[in-house]
Amino acid sequence: MVKVAFQGVYGAYSHIACINIFKNSEYIACDTFDQAVDLVEEGKADYAIIPVENSNAGRVTDVHFLLPKTKLFIEAEYFLRVEHQLIGLKNAKLSDIKEVYSHPQALSQCCVFLKDNEIKPISYMDTAKSCEQIIGLNNKEKGAIASKLAAEIYDLEIIKSNIENDLTNTTRFFVMSKKGDIIENDGGEFITSLVFELKHIPAALYKSLGGFASNGLNLNKIESYVVGGNFVSAQFYIEIEAHPSSRAYKNALQELEFYSQSVVWLGTYKKQRI
Repeated sequence: MVKVAFQGVYGAYSHIACINIFKNSEYIACDTFDQAVDLVEEGKADYAIIPVENSNAGRVTDVHFLLPKTKLFIEAEYFLRVEHQLIGLKNAKLSDIKEVYSHPQALSQCCVFLKDNEIKPISYMDTAKSCEQIIGLNNKEKGAIASKLAAEIYDLEIIKSNIENDLTNTTRFFVMSKKGDIIENDGGEFITSLVFELKHIPAALYKSLGGFASNGLNLNKIESYVVGGNFVSAQFYIEIEAHPSSRAYKNALQELEFYSQSVVWLGTYKKQRI
C-alpha cells in the first residue's frame, strides 16, 4: 500500500488532499512539514503532500524555506478547493460563538465572516487540531474553523458552512518524492521549478533572467529569500513554463547558470488546470 505523509492531523485539508490524490492509501499525520519530508527521505513513506500557497492568504512561508533544503523532488501539483466550516459543540448556535480557533491561514481566509459576526479569532497550530481544542474546552462559546471531514471525525456540529471570504478559495499542493526522474515530454504543458543563488555582481538578477525572455519562456513565479544573517545574499525560487528537454529551456538555463553561484532543479511536472 502507498504511504503518504502530510503535516497536520486527520481531517486537515492536507489529509483531504492526500485522500483525493492517492485513494485507498495509508496516510501518515506529522507534526511539521519537516517530519513529513523526513519520512519520505528515510523511506518510511512514498510521498509527502505539502501545501505551498493559497489563492486568498498567499504563500506558506515555512514550505518555501524547506524546498531548497530537501532531498525530495516535486512530482506533481494539485489544487484543492478549500471550504471552511464554522464548527462547534453539539447544539451550539452561531449566536453562542464568541471565539474561534484555527490555523492563522484559515483565520485569514475567513476574516470577513468573523468580523461581521464579532467573533474573536485565536491562532492555533492546525485547522483539524482546533476541533480537539474546543472539545477539551467544552464551552459552547468556543468554535473552530476546519473541514467537513474534521467535523465528522470529531463528531462536532457544523454551525455555518462555507464561511471563507472567497468562494474560489484554493490551496496549491506539491506531491513530493525521492524519485527525481524528469517526466517524459509528451508535448503537453509543463512547469519546471528551480532555486538559484546569484553571483554578487551588478544587475545579476536582470541578466540571469534575460535568457528566459529572449527564448520566449514564461515565468509563472519568482520569489526571493534572504540567505544567512547578513541580509546581503538572496536565494530565488522560480517556476518556468517549460520542459528541460526543450532547446529554449537549455539556452535560458545556460544564461542563468552563468550569473549564478548555484542552480538547483526541484522538479518538472504537468501544469494542472484549476
